[in-house]
Amino acid sequence: MKKDRVSACGGCAKKTSIGGQALIEGIMMRGPKLSAMAVRDPNGEIVLEKWDTKAKFNGKFFKLPFVRGIFNFIDSMSSGYKCLMRSAEIAGFEEVEEKSEDGSEEKKSSGISQVGMNILMVISAVLGIALAVGLFMILPTFLYDLLERFVPFFADKSKYLQSPFEGILRILIFLVYMLLVSRMKDIRRTFMYHGAEHKTIFCYEHGNELTVENVRKESRYHPRCGTSFMVLMLIVGIIIGMFIPTNLPTLIRSAIKLLLLPVSVGIGYELIKLAGRHDNVFTRVISQPGMWFQRITTVEPEDDMIECAIKAFVEVLPEDEKEASW
Repeated sequence: MKKDRVSACGGCAKKTSIGGQALIEGIMMRGPKLSAMAVRDPNGEIVLEKWDTKAKFNGKFFKLPFVRGIFNFIDSMSSGYKCLMRSAEIAGFEEVEEKSEDGSEEKKSSGISQVGMNILMVISAVLGIALAVGLFMILPTFLYDLLERFVPFFADKSKYLQSPFEGILRILIFLVYMLLVSRMKDIRRTFMYHGAEHKTIFCYEHGNELTVENVRKESRYHPRCGTSFMVLMLIVGIIIGMFIPTNLPTLIRSAIKLLLLPVSVGIGYELIKLAGRHDNVFTRVISQPGMWFQRITTVEPEDDMIECAIKAFVEVLPEDEKEASW
């Protein structure tokens, strides 16, 4: 039985490959051998679930630099979605309380069948992808075409300005989206768990004992974060876009950018991995934009959220801690 805390190693610093994800009322941590999620149920108790960490894509090809990032991204999205749905079940989001005839409260399902729920999720996913493609791929190019048509300055310098304009607009759209969703109560709580995840990983990397008091002192901004990864992908996309001919029709140019998205993912993954392993001028520079965005996507957590993060982290830490080191 593992303890709820990890002993300090005399303040020694270390880099860990263990990563996590904020869930609904909980946190998932993924280690080299085990993954675990710790979620608060409606009674305030921590429900802990763990399973073997198994990559869906095995083989030397899937571990090649730049290639591994694409498949790790797919794997992370798949497992992260499943954990998110499971955390909703544990937290009681899929149940409602109703009064029975004798006046007592009893939990009942929300009235939507599993098949119906799956259909709704598929429709939501399709609409979400369509909206993302429209906002991030087509809209910036369309707006630049309008500027190019009506503003001579943009028409004369379209070769140099189009990709930076589109890229900066995508980053602004992403920023506005994050600012809007962060105002939602449930999303804000998820961002608080996100902060607890970062603080816990930092506490371990700084060689301190994993206690609520120690974790609370740590920074909530971590260079190896999904937010930083998304921002790096957008920045890499600006550079890649400079090599796409500007005289192509809007839809064709957008389609080419969509097809080149795996390239941005692969490069972004290598950069975020580099930032997680090393601390130097270059890694601090490439990490800074993502750290700025983390001021929105992470919020200072409450102590009970930190407890969830510690619980999940300790479960995935191997007996030989070197196996979890970069």
